[in-house]
Amino acid sequence: MTYRCTTVITQEGKWFNARCVELGVVSQGRTVESAEKNLKEAVGLYLEDAPKAWKRLSRRMPIVTAFELSHG
Repeated sequence: MTYRCTTVITQEGKWFNARCVELGVVSQGRTVESAEKNLKEAVGLYLEDAPKAWKRLSRRMPIVTAFELSHG
């Protein structure tokens, strides 16, 4: 089965932190690519332990938007 996940990657110091929005699974890496690769592995392991979690959460998918704000 193929899953589509929303990923947020942020940099903290020399590390990139990757988070799967739908499942709350997180990982990190020294590069954006390695953080994403490590997150995919972590999500795979999570789904092995909790395969029904995705079915529960897929009914409540997050709404992801962007906005602009002028300030000051």
